[in-house]
Amino acid sequence: METGEIELEELSGGLDLYRTLESGQTYLWRRTDGEMYGGEPAPDEWYYTVVDGAVVRVRSRDGVLEWESSIDADPLVRRLLRLEDDLEAIVAAAPDDPLLDEAYEAHRGLRLVDDPSFGTLISFICSAQMRVSRIHGMVSTLAREYGEPIAFDGETYHAFPTPERLATATEDELRELGLGYRAPYVVRTAEMVADGEAHPEEARDLAYEAARESLKRFVGVGDKVADCVLLFSLEFDQAVPLDTWLRTAIEEYYPDCDRGSYDETSRALRERFGGEYAGYTQTYVFHHLRTRE
Repeated sequence: METGEIELEELSGGLDLYRTLESGQTYLWRRTDGEMYGGEPAPDEWYYTVVDGAVVRVRSRDGVLEWESSIDADPLVRRLLRLEDDLEAIVAAAPDDPLLDEAYEAHRGLRLVDDPSFGTLISFICSAQMRVSRIHGMVSTLAREYGEPIAFDGETYHAFPTPERLATATEDELRELGLGYRAPYVVRTAEMVADGEAHPEEARDLAYEAARESLKRFVGVGDKVADCVLLFSLEFDQAVPLDTWLRTAIEEYYPDCDRGSYDETSRALRERFGGEYAGYTQTYVFHHLRTRE
């Protein structure tokens, strides 16, 4: 087993691992106590994910981010958790705005993630009309039922299923696992990737709005889901997914940004949130509105 440590004080803006991984932007990590998205941090527990056949476990305590893996995972951990982002500069560049100031202050150290794009695509297809805990349970079930089992440190972990494996699932099977009306969307999208018809990675090199349109080729993907995939797996930091919580923010704080259509409203809110890193701001606002008392 390979192990390593990363000093949190070396990271610009630090890292709050709990807020980063349990803020509703990723469903591809799990927690060893099984209580992810349960509402409480657990510093002694490990978060884990599987990337390209390698199990990666991380936890943050006593000012250190510890990792364990079957490979030298330092570069992978830094990429997945975006530890090279200059978080202090991103926060400093955010517009002067009471809600944004409140969100950034309340959730210091929350970073965007950089998850694998196919798993992110399927996760957010599953996210429609769902609470974050339910989405996480649904995605974890897909991994358990269709993902490759991988032995590591005496335990068995499950990778997120490959497009080829998920494409073999039937709609009835997925409905039995609780996916409901999302089942045919997941099957068809997996088939599209498995057959080479389309791949979410194709959006990476496009201009932002063209990239969003590219992702909408997949069944069950509208503007919001496309923006989530762009933001959380393809490094389009300007993307602002307009979900229920952000529409609440528009109604209560930024009514002038409501332009009647997703495209125009999203564009207006991106400008209000600072443009280049508007997606960072969106993630803070989403987590803040969802968790504040």
